[in-house]
Amino acid sequence: MIMALDVLATAASFFLGLWFRADFAFENIQPTHMAGYLSTIGPWCAITIAVFLAFRLYSSIWAFVSTSEVFRIAGAYIVLAVVGVLVFHFDGVIIPRSSMVMGFLLSFVCTVCIRFAYRLWLTALRKISHAAHASGLKNVMLIGAGDAGRALALEFTNSDYIRDHLACVIDDNPVKLGKRLCGAPIVGNRNDIPKMAKQYRISKIIFAIPSCSASVRKEILDICSTTGCEVQMLPGIFQMVNGDVSVSQLRKVDPQDLLGRDPIKVNLDEIMEYISGKVVLVTGGGGSIGSELCRQIARANPKQLVIFDIYENSAYDIQMELRRTFPELDLVVLIGSVRNTNRVDYVVGHYRPDLIFHAAAHKHVPLMEDSPNEAIKNNVLGTYKLARAAAQYRVKRFVQISTDKAVNPTNIMGASKRLCEMVVQMMNRESDTEFVAVRFGNVLGSNGSVIPLFKKQIEAGGPVTVTHPEIIRFFMTIPEAVSLVLQAGYYARGGEIFVLDMGEPVKIDTMARNMIRLSGLEPDVDIKVEYTGLRPGEKLYEELLMKEEGMQETANRLIHIGKPIEMNDELFKRQLARLDEASRSEAVDIKQIVAQIVPTYHVTSEETPAR
Repeated sequence: MIMALDVLATAASFFLGLWFRADFAFENIQPTHMAGYLSTIGPWCAITIAVFLAFRLYSSIWAFVSTSEVFRIAGAYIVLAVVGVLVFHFDGVIIPRSSMVMGFLLSFVCTVCIRFAYRLWLTALRKISHAAHASGLKNVMLIGAGDAGRALALEFTNSDYIRDHLACVIDDNPVKLGKRLCGAPIVGNRNDIPKMAKQYRISKIIFAIPSCSASVRKEILDICSTTGCEVQMLPGIFQMVNGDVSVSQLRKVDPQDLLGRDPIKVNLDEIMEYISGKVVLVTGGGGSIGSELCRQIARANPKQLVIFDIYENSAYDIQMELRRTFPELDLVVLIGSVRNTNRVDYVVGHYRPDLIFHAAAHKHVPLMEDSPNEAIKNNVLGTYKLARAAAQYRVKRFVQISTDKAVNPTNIMGASKRLCEMVVQMMNRESDTEFVAVRFGNVLGSNGSVIPLFKKQIEAGGPVTVTHPEIIRFFMTIPEAVSLVLQAGYYARGGEIFVLDMGEPVKIDTMARNMIRLSGLEPDVDIKVEYTGLRPGEKLYEELLMKEEGMQETANRLIHIGKPIEMNDELFKRQLARLDEASRSEAVDIKQIVAQIVPTYHVTSEETPAR
């Protein structure tokens, strides 16, 4: 059908060229010109179709025809212009140049119009359909009139499956104000978002500036949170690189978007340098931190990666993932506990790792308050057993994953982690292995963290539970924390406690309320926010450094070093032996024993003994 239309359009265009030259009077067309037209137009139509086929002008899906077809049509007509000179001037046929030029122009316009007519027809039908159902559509505000915003606006215009109406666009560029993006008016800048949300009765806001800085993103999202609208956004700039900008790629706002800082960058060359070609052991490799450690280590091309975890389900999950994504990786997955001396000695002695990343630990604060002996058995004594095995088999480097809760701890989990740091520093003085610890705060999305809990509570309709309205925490994403752990391992020379810069602390209550608002709901109206009180061992704010430790910079400004605190190693060994005996006998005063070893840990008098 398209070929037939092209033939008719070509024949009509060149005849109209003659008619135009004859001042729109048929009787003025000279017989020689008409004879030349009639003898040439048949072969010329055949040549036109052949050139169109060569330029693949019949292979497009007409519902999605775009500017690429215009460029192909232009290329085809350049070729036809060359052929036309030969046909009209070297075969002896007399045709006026003016009618030839006019015929070419009209033929080009007709060819383009034929191809866009179907899309225009579909667009018209779609607009009529949208208008008929306008009362049932959600009004959408688009933030960003750049390339990503334009791609999304086009999808709103062209898709039959989007049942939302793009009502208005926000952009900070004053030059764009008052203009239109795919028919939607650009009505203001970020400060106009609340006003325009009311004026256009917006139900959903789409943030489409994937390249903006984290601070700008947070500022705009904070403004959006005051509107009561649901907010969605593009995942990031990599979507633009892949050309993958689509409504289907939109996601809900993550707490990471509200941190207000840019993603942390590390020196990948340094990480590759000390991991590539090495045997690496990761304990707790199935956990949220441990599994991300395994992913990033696998990318660094180790000689062998050994995963050691007591929980078989999570170990199986990371095993399947790594086998799928890194089929060439020499991967060993072992089940066992760091509390089992014989198992630990066998694993380290048999596989002889060059590097150990120790992420196996009990970390849930309230649960450890009720089972303090388990915190000591697993966190402290498990670390000690693994560290001794590392020293015995001359492991090159041992990296202990610690926490900000180890600083002036108010709970047994934090105190146990401080003991782990003391074990690491003691063992560094007694062996050739480089023992270090890396200390950081809360990790977004990790198992047992508050953010997944908030998401579940919002999805369930509330209430959202916050322990205290003034509680604040440092936050970092799992990949950020792990990449900094790996780079700290590169800087390690033995005995250091590396402290990761977590940026500005975040108020948990503010984060919870923003998560509710950005889901299109109103705190304390649609979803109640309940304050449950501080949990056992929990404090309002965490610290990353003890006063005595000082602060030393590294080449990465986000990684600092706390200097070791002097301690009596022989006394500490006797204290560890006492802890071992007390924990195995399920001592009810285990917290008091820990407090004698960790002076900065204070047990409140009202605490009841717990096993």
